[in-house]
Amino acid sequence: MPTSSENKHVVAFAFPFGSHPFPLLNLVLKLAHAAPNVTFSFINSAKSNQILFSKPQIPANVKPFSVSDGVPKGHVLGNHPYERLDLFLKAGPENLQKAMDFAVEETHRRVTCIIADAFVTPSLVLAQNLNVPWIPLWLPLSFSLSAHFYGDLIRRKNGNSEEDERENRILDFIPGYSEVKIRDLPQDVLKCDEEKSLFSQALASMSRVLPQAKAVVTGFYEELDPPLFVEDMKSKLQSLLYVGFLTVTPPLPPAPPSISDGNGCLPWLDKHSAKSVAYVSFGTTVAPPPHELVAVAEALEESGVPFLWSLREDLKGFLPNAFLEKPNMDGKIVAWAPQSQVLAHDAIGVYVTHCGCSSVNESIANGVPMICRPYFGDQAMAARMVEDSWGIGVRIEGGVFTKNGLLKSLRLILVHEDGKKIRENAQVIERIVRDAAGPEEGAARDFKTLVEITS
Repeated sequence: MPTSSENKHVVAFAFPFGSHPFPLLNLVLKLAHAAPNVTFSFINSAKSNQILFSKPQIPANVKPFSVSDGVPKGHVLGNHPYERLDLFLKAGPENLQKAMDFAVEETHRRVTCIIADAFVTPSLVLAQNLNVPWIPLWLPLSFSLSAHFYGDLIRRKNGNSEEDERENRILDFIPGYSEVKIRDLPQDVLKCDEEKSLFSQALASMSRVLPQAKAVVTGFYEELDPPLFVEDMKSKLQSLLYVGFLTVTPPLPPAPPSISDGNGCLPWLDKHSAKSVAYVSFGTTVAPPPHELVAVAEALEESGVPFLWSLREDLKGFLPNAFLEKPNMDGKIVAWAPQSQVLAHDAIGVYVTHCGCSSVNESIANGVPMICRPYFGDQAMAARMVEDSWGIGVRIEGGVFTKNGLLKSLRLILVHEDGKKIRENAQVIERIVRDAAGPEEGAARDFKTLVEITS
């Protein structure tokens, strides 16, 4: 096994779906800058790599390689949301091995460490075969880890309960989960084995595979997690490393000139007063049902609140015609917005969000309160943390968008005195994160430990 850093070769396996590859690449880039003599091979689907590596400033010691997405030639994908994920996982270690062998051939370096999105569980087999450290990156909310570790216990305790009782039961038997309810959990946690897709099975295996990792990395700050959760997870893992946010890094850099925004979001925001605008976005994966889109439009119109709405082009047709044609409405709808720059703009007073992990992190980093409408995965758990643990936002009333529910939330956070505490808490949490990102704090120390493991 090579000992000098010049011969070290770290392979990173991305989960090529949704927003997952981007934060993993950011972690690899940070490592590449910290360890310039180490070679990093980033293995991802060709389509995803084409997007990620189209940007400049990729260090010379980071090289992209493509892996099959697992979809057989000529296969027509159905409507099941997990089909594409299952096909990728079904391809298994053999698929990943081919890409890794090519990376070894091209770099002329044996693999000395494997970093992988935690969802790419077949990568553990490769690391074991090579007898090298396996370091999974847990990209969902760090707090959601316990749900997968305690899945069997949760199902046993709630198997015979009435539906209403089950949905509202508090999971206080899990360390740090004193405010979490069954209904907040990812649906995969509650499924029986025979109901599980390959992806669901991968999630269910976390309590078995993650303890085998040299270290589990999370893109979050320990200071924001419940101490009981942190203590419990650290007792179950060889090492748990909090390396800080991976899509935005406090302290935030100065905002670029507004003219650099091709869709005109930033110049439009420049015309509005501080903390007055509602930013609305549900990410690139979620498609809210048409009746909820209508409810959002009606609430924004009646509220009179200036708004910037990032909405996919294929969804605009569901909005009321009168809404789109309103001449005096102070709003802007775009197909894409530079989200990190938008949330950093002083005009933004509230973020209406699906509570995806990156969106929550970016909102926290900029001190922006949230109105949460979670859809799937760990989003409901993130919304629970936003409302009950950090006190920096509210869940939408009734769990789905209605005109009156969104109106009530907008007025609470932007107008009413009752929302003052939420606005103040958002500023407090922002300062906590800014301090936690300091060069002598835990995230910096944990990142240094990760550099030492990989190099």
